[in-house]
Amino acid sequence: METYNLSVATKKLYEAPLALFTTASLKDLLQVENDMTLFSIIRRLIRSGVIEKIERGKYRLVNSTTGDFELASFLYTPSYISFETALNFYGILSQFPYEVTSATTKKPVKKHIHEKIFSYTRVNRSLFWGYKKDKQALIAEPEKALLDQIYLSSKGLRNAPLDEYDLSRIN
Repeated sequence: METYNLSVATKKLYEAPLALFTTASLKDLLQVENDMTLFSIIRRLIRSGVIEKIERGKYRLVNSTTGDFELASFLYTPSYISFETALNFYGILSQFPYEVTSATTKKPVKKHIHEKIFSYTRVNRSLFWGYKKDKQALIAEPEKALLDQIYLSSKGLRNAPLDEYDLSRIN
């Protein structure tokens, strides 16, 4: 069995440019060949408080400054922040959304992570555009977030009270 020094693993994690990891990215970063050894290292890193398990096969550095947007993009790909969350981010919708809402081309899903809800709504592949990269997250442009909201409203899946929106921020 391969042995591995926990301090070496910790150093590699803190020197990595990312704070969110999959099992595969940990295997590559730590250069571990054996899966049993990898899972042993992951368990030791969790017990020592270096990383925390987010969900199956996904981990985060404990003291990282990753925000909800980065976490949302990491949890379910492909996806981008849109709908109420993006509208609030741009100041178009003053109400603070209860969930972090994202658009995806995959099946819709809700994830409960650390007392927060991340919801992913399916949009047609032809409508999966109009986003930009912000740090490690993808977020819809203001106009696209509004279009996404209106599109789902027309299907009866979302409420889009246009009188509550500050449309002066829309180009």
